[in-house]
Amino acid sequence: MAVGDATNGGGGGVRQRQRGCTCTKADFFPEESFSSWSAYGRALRSTGSRLADRLTSRSLDSTELHEVRAQSGADMKRDLTWWDLAWFGVGAVIGAGIFVLTGQEARDAVGPAVVVSYVISGVSAMLSVFCYTEFAVEIPVAGGSFAYLRVELGDFMAFVAAGNILLEYCISGAAVARAWTSYFATLLNHKPNDFRIHVSSLSSDYSELDPIAVVVIALVCIFTVVSTKGTSRFNYVLSVVHIAVIIFIIVAGLTKADTANMRDFTPYGVRGIFSASAVLFFAYVGFDAVSTMAEETKNPARDIPIGLVGAMALTTALYCVLAVTLCLMQPYKSIDTDAPFSVAFSDRGMDWAKYIVAFGALKGMTTVLLVSAVGQARYLTHIARTHMMPPWLAQVHPRLGTPVNATVVMLVATAIIAFFTDLNILSNLLSISTLFIFMLVAVALLVRRYYVSGETTNANRNKLVACIVAILASSSAAATCWGVNVEGWVPYAVTVPAWLVSTVCLWAFVPQARAPKVWGVPLVPWLPSASIAINVFLLGSIDSKSFMRFGVWTAGLLVYYLFVGLHASYDTAKTLAAESAAAKVEDGESKPARGGVHSVEY
Repeated sequence: MAVGDATNGGGGGVRQRQRGCTCTKADFFPEESFSSWSAYGRALRSTGSRLADRLTSRSLDSTELHEVRAQSGADMKRDLTWWDLAWFGVGAVIGAGIFVLTGQEARDAVGPAVVVSYVISGVSAMLSVFCYTEFAVEIPVAGGSFAYLRVELGDFMAFVAAGNILLEYCISGAAVARAWTSYFATLLNHKPNDFRIHVSSLSSDYSELDPIAVVVIALVCIFTVVSTKGTSRFNYVLSVVHIAVIIFIIVAGLTKADTANMRDFTPYGVRGIFSASAVLFFAYVGFDAVSTMAEETKNPARDIPIGLVGAMALTTALYCVLAVTLCLMQPYKSIDTDAPFSVAFSDRGMDWAKYIVAFGALKGMTTVLLVSAVGQARYLTHIARTHMMPPWLAQVHPRLGTPVNATVVMLVATAIIAFFTDLNILSNLLSISTLFIFMLVAVALLVRRYYVSGETTNANRNKLVACIVAILASSSAAATCWGVNVEGWVPYAVTVPAWLVSTVCLWAFVPQARAPKVWGVPLVPWLPSASIAINVFLLGSIDSKSFMRFGVWTAGLLVYYLFVGLHASYDTAKTLAAESAAAKVEDGESKPARGGVHSVEY
């Protein structure tokens, strides 16, 4: 498909905007299904057949890399290196999680064993990093996990994940922005909530209004719209300062260490450790944003593995040392939940140090907001390229080379959530969405390695499906037993061996159908299977109210999909398929056929 074409022919009448960021009906609903009310009525009557088509359809690597990407008109600028990605990774992850949730979980959920919780969450995150890295190297597009799931699990599962990806980014940005306000207040000698407006008529979870968070998000929006490379340089400077502050916290904090504070190491038991791990997974959220920058990376095959894996290894080590430092400085029952490190230094007679801590925390949270803004806009851009969301959101500004529309829309949504919602609600709901998506990416990697359409036999396909279902079922059973607090070890003596047997069967009886071209996850299927098990098990440690909110959100996504997204993406897919076939036929006709038959490889 020629990028310079002004329109797409036939099929669904999907017009492709090439220049500028306009705002017309054709930019939002260019598909044939929305051309008139009668056309929309016909589309609704075909919902069943269209849903069946989308449930079984899978995209191709080449489609995501070329036809879908071309829907943005202008290309994003390729000017990022592994150095940029590594600092984006550090900047994306080290923020509100370590500076806020560490205190909250250490005091109320796990005690000094919070360091063990960070290790468990870090292992889970690293397994997911491996899965993301293989996909990002082979499908270097802005869509991240959305594009990966479209290729391996199909349109429908990709859309469900997409909605939760967008929720994840809005929530994480809102949580960090609210934490920014807390530390800003501390820096100015105020209590964390002093700059928030209390409205008693609202529910207690939504009554602390935060206008400062909204202003911070607006400033981040302006900066990320202007330049990705400029954002990278600013992020690099802030991250270096941030790392220096972290080193100061560790060194200065350990001079005030008291090992007596660690004697009651697990006051809440093993259940507290895993419950805190599920919430602290929030602290690792952000690395997936780096995978969305693959489209802007000069050499994805080299730069992405170094940037992603290196950033996650450094982050995990720093988290564990910081958690130990905090618990050595104060008894866990005395840790402050809003600004734990600042208050810890004040209580230990180093009141001056709280200003350095607050300054460093603000720097870290600012980098998280910057990288989150870059990542969430690129997710939404690629989702809109498939027309599951209005294609107006896919437009890339021809001069700036950034997705302006997607950036602004996502940050407006983030600002609204940040203005109202309490951090505790945000962190729990975020962890559900994140763990769910990471589990799906691990499943998708197994499908990618073990199934190639037209090559894998029906018998091997059926064995693959059975093994994946068994892995998911055994992991879910263990998580359910944990979540409902089943007493005794018997349930786990059944579910853990069941997971092990399922993975062994996949390893022993199903041949791999595809090897990674450049960089691949080691120890397949063990690492992806372990990622599935850990992510699902951590889901079992999250409270029921968060699952209810997650269910309501997912139900809303399905309503939107059945009435809008399904029909828009169906029309677009048919149009792109027709164009691709026509282009191949035209290419074939331009060459002399041999023996009267010309074979075209798709």
